[in-house]
Amino acid sequence: MKSKMNIDSLGEYLKDNGVKPSYQRLKIFEYLVQNKNHPTVDTIHRSLLPHIPTLSKTTVYNTLSLFIEKGITQLITIEENEGRYDADVESHGHFKCLECSNVYDFEFEIKDSGVSGIEGFKVDERHLYFKGVCKDCLSRK
Repeated sequence: MKSKMNIDSLGEYLKDNGVKPSYQRLKIFEYLVQNKNHPTVDTIHRSLLPHIPTLSKTTVYNTLSLFIEKGITQLITIEENEGRYDADVESHGHFKCLECSNVYDFEFEIKDSGVSGIEGFKVDERHLYFKGVCKDCLSRK
């Protein structure tokens, strides 16, 4: 899992996955690995801009698109108008709190044999999303 990856080895990891490790790409991937906040392009851009003043939103977006193409990042689309990014590409689900807007990871296992209507299909991806109110927001009420 990427969260256990040593930050010093990120450049090698990017190279191993067909990504030329420029400084901006390294910093964007480092942000994703270190921050489990399922950020948007704007969140990443705002966070890195003080450290990389020349960083554009277009560069962040294009870099994330490259990471998705290479299979080292996934796009989470719980809301139609909001793309969030996750460097954990292992199969897991996401829960979005409708009050604080945080997105949380959770583990699940779905057996394809337990799903009807797709017999004979080849399943390449599984996505499971829930929306509601997180336990922190519930405890504040």
